[in-house]
Amino acid sequence: MSRGSILVVNAGSSSLKFSLFRTGKTTELNLAARGQVDGLGTRPRLSVKDGSGAALEERDLELAEARDAKDAVAIAGSWLKGRFAGEPLLAVGHRVVHGGPEYSRPVLVDEPVLAALERLVPLAPLHQPHNLAAIRSLRQTQPRLPQVACFDTAFHRSHPQLADLYALPWAYYEAGVRRYGFHGLSYEYIAATLPRIAPGIAGGRVIVAHLGSGASLCALRAGKSVDSTMGFSALDGLPMGTRPGALDPGILLYLVGERGMTAAALEKLLYKESGLLGLSGVSNDMRVLLASGEPRARLAVDFFVYRVAREIGALAASLGGVDGLVFTAGVGENSAEIRARVVAACAWLGFALDADANRGGGPRISAKGSAVSAWVVPTNEELMIARHTLALVAGPPAPARTIPSSAAR
Repeated sequence: MSRGSILVVNAGSSSLKFSLFRTGKTTELNLAARGQVDGLGTRPRLSVKDGSGAALEERDLELAEARDAKDAVAIAGSWLKGRFAGEPLLAVGHRVVHGGPEYSRPVLVDEPVLAALERLVPLAPLHQPHNLAAIRSLRQTQPRLPQVACFDTAFHRSHPQLADLYALPWAYYEAGVRRYGFHGLSYEYIAATLPRIAPGIAGGRVIVAHLGSGASLCALRAGKSVDSTMGFSALDGLPMGTRPGALDPGILLYLVGERGMTAAALEKLLYKESGLLGLSGVSNDMRVLLASGEPRARLAVDFFVYRVAREIGALAASLGGVDGLVFTAGVGENSAEIRARVVAACAWLGFALDADANRGGGPRISAKGSAVSAWVVPTNEELMIARHTLALVAGPPAPARTIPSSAAR
């Protein structure tokens, strides 16, 4: 296998995150750099750290040079080329939020694939366009560089059909109106990691709580996704930083019919003004809410814990029982208080917390006598993408490409 690097790109509406992994003698991947260009179109800034977390670059950018994802790709590429000049770049892996019903695994991107992914933009209007913009930018500047699309929905294609249905006329299901599930790259990484960290539950019934600004739960059976709290869109399920989670659809009919809200206004409400921010009126950041003395901040936290515990119960029913619970992502990995409150609310399932282990961050945070174990396992979606990308391009070696340069724009 060729020695070289894999670049991972996660493009959003206001930021672009990137990671560079070096390949080893086998299929081992080592993080060389992780960075982001954030504040696109407002107050852009480039920040990069090495694999150990030490700062390599911190600087503000001119607004005119960092307006969108295309600009951000050029900035990241220029920085990487300057830092890792001469190192062969084997391929670029992209996080793409929606793969629809068709894509159940990562895929090399060509024009037909890109066209198919463009047709899914209405299913993820705030994410998919930016994911694809980064791909198109690199196809223009480095047309021979292999690019791999890795989907947040793909891991959930193992769901039984019953878990993906809505009770709508069948024609809508055939047209793609079904439950997809998201955060799949995170769940896939956890499923792949459990045999090493928690082998006793890896082959059993596990509920993974991906709790961050975006939040969802996934039910695993023998490492495969069988159900998830997110459905047709990333708005469903748990309350999130600025997203409401599950809503009675009658609320939307009311907002349109009685309050005269347009589709654009609804989109803004549901994606940017709801969730913890909307309930609390204080912040969408769980750390701020936990430290706040405002009654509505406490209410928002209480509601979040209530809904997480409620959905854990629902997924336990889907699984027919539960052998383990895993916390991951920003809140799940870092908030001992939220973990403690969720475990306490799920005591009826057989959980008992080890308070000291929980304060220490685990990995096992359940007490020795707990009938069901609880764990903290950090996720690593970027490494998952790098693994998929390397696997797809690790066949007969193609001519090496260098890190893309801004000069090629």
